[in-house]
Amino acid sequence: MNIDIAKNGTSLLLTVSGRIDPTTAPAFEKAVMENLDGVRDFVLDLKDVPYTSSAGLRTLLLAQKKMMKQGTMTLKNVQSSVLEVLNVTGYIKFLNIQ
Repeated sequence: MNIDIAKNGTSLLLTVSGRIDPTTAPAFEKAVMENLDGVRDFVLDLKDVPYTSSAGLRTLLLAQKKMMKQGTMTLKNVQSSVLEVLNVTGYIKFLNIQ
């Protein structure tokens, strides 16, 4: 898994590539949570993420909770396999997906 971090003022773009699974999820969570302070607009580009485990979902939940207090979080370019997981788990109801 690779994560590209682009911060511009109060905007943050994380572009993730590779699987988010129990092995890579700790690095994903660290990259997300360590960069959210002071962010008002958080965009997570998942175009190259074919799979996420429950550990990845946990990070999405933590990030969404934090961003609800300070701004917005948007998931972009979500692959159909990940979108299906978000739908089955009910995450699709509270995440902003474009």
